[in-house]
Amino acid sequence: MDSPPLFNRMHDRDGGRFSITPAEHFKIERRYRENSNVLETTFITEKGCARVTESLNSGISGRLPWCELARRIEGLSGSVEFQIRLNPICARGEVIRADHPNAKIRYLGDLTTTFCHDDQVEITLDTDDHTEATYVTTEGQGTCIALLAADRAPLAIPRLSDIDARIDLSDREWKRWAAQLTYDGPFATDLVRCALSLKFLLFSETGAIAAAATAGLPERIGGDKNYDYRFAWVRDAAYTIKALLRAGALSEPIAAFGWLVRTIEADGLEPKVVYTLRGKEVPNEEVIQVPGYLGSSPVRRGNRAKQQLQLSCYGDFLETAFLFAKMGHVLDPAASKLLARLADQVVERWRLKDSGIWELEEENHYTFSKIGCWLALDRAVRLADEGHIEGRRRDTWWTERDIIRDWIDENCWSAEKQAYSFYAGTDKLDASLLLVTRFEFDRDDRMRMTRQAIEQELAVGPLVYRYSGAAQEEGAFVACSCWLVEAYAFLGEVDRAKEMLGELLKRLGNNFGILNEQIDPATGAGLGNMPQGLSHLALLHAIFSIQENFG
Repeated sequence: MDSPPLFNRMHDRDGGRFSITPAEHFKIERRYRENSNVLETTFITEKGCARVTESLNSGISGRLPWCELARRIEGLSGSVEFQIRLNPICARGEVIRADHPNAKIRYLGDLTTTFCHDDQVEITLDTDDHTEATYVTTEGQGTCIALLAADRAPLAIPRLSDIDARIDLSDREWKRWAAQLTYDGPFATDLVRCALSLKFLLFSETGAIAAAATAGLPERIGGDKNYDYRFAWVRDAAYTIKALLRAGALSEPIAAFGWLVRTIEADGLEPKVVYTLRGKEVPNEEVIQVPGYLGSSPVRRGNRAKQQLQLSCYGDFLETAFLFAKMGHVLDPAASKLLARLADQVVERWRLKDSGIWELEEENHYTFSKIGCWLALDRAVRLADEGHIEGRRRDTWWTERDIIRDWIDENCWSAEKQAYSFYAGTDKLDASLLLVTRFEFDRDDRMRMTRQAIEQELAVGPLVYRYSGAAQEEGAFVACSCWLVEAYAFLGEVDRAKEMLGELLKRLGNNFGILNEQIDPATGAGLGNMPQGLSHLALLHAIFSIQENFG
């Protein structure tokens, strides 16, 4: 996920691709296999019908040491002529072709790649950077093609039959993993699909969790908010760990939590908000010279959020550790020491302005950031009281926690809107405050009034914009829409939460369970990067909120 792209057709219609397309007019039917990330596409033409099954293959023990994208082509009826086109690109220089004794190789920067096929696939064009081929299906017969890639490592050349067999092996492993999930309530099918999508974002080399698998897809068609999300945000990683723990997964959230602790601990006194998937500093933002998705430019690589202060991350991390311990797991001494150190930092830093959860250029006293600081100290006190972390400064955390809450009530309540405001001194609203309903922060019924104000001003049906004025800049934010469901559930209106979630799923159900960051309320089109981890984990938490608050 952290390599330069091999293909970029989403950003450039003439860009790189690895496509399998019928030569004549066709329709498709597409689905993921049940409880699996193996994708099946059925192509229907006037002359016949064929199925393409695609898998990013794994082995019995998990991730392969190389990347193996396998595509099985099967004839179902009649005949279908497929045109196969492989046109990789190199973001770091030219494509170098080499006829190695064991395979035809293309080198693209640090990547070593090869195209695998059998004699049934007829190569019609083969140049340094371009391969074209044809394959005609017959009923009951098929073939397999694959793209193999290694990143700064030797490249294995397996038998094609082994690659093909690993499609079904991978399918069984996805199903085995999904069967271990413990949820047994309403919307179970949607929950499993969310969990499978989140697992796909795990960078197994380190345990990091990518925010999304794509970069540069626009939050508004023709707009300039086209960011690179192939990094690990502390906030998103923490939310994902909690989501997978609640779903009953264990190895992935444990690996991710360990990565988070090691990375923050090694980063000096004050943690960053985002890291590379290898735990390093995110590269400076730069513009890639491509047209962009439907002309949306500039397309960016790297991310400038690395320079920001986001105080709510403290609450995200301490809340995750609290849930981790609450579910019976053990914090090691290094993690316990780190958590206490971060709680001390909150005492010293909570009065600062920051960029907020939405990473805005204007620093402010964002309400959600202050509540995140309150949450961090509240969970630190609980962890200390239960013996999970060293509580030498427990009384300081307790005292400062209450000071933060009083400050929020005094400075961040809008009398005009009768709601907690976006930041101190404004009447603007922020949908992230819907999350607070699960933090046990509320008093005087203010969260219920805040939810009502947010729904009135920021919602279009079940879809919710991030903050006041966002509708002019971008689509509705999927995670915020899920947080509204949560707010109804945690505030005791579970039937309304179920009804709203059903409406939301109808609006999100046009991409086979893979969620974008945002959605255009007018057209239903997905916007932003995908699969977006925050969208999936927010939907998973919304489903859990209904189960946990039922009755």
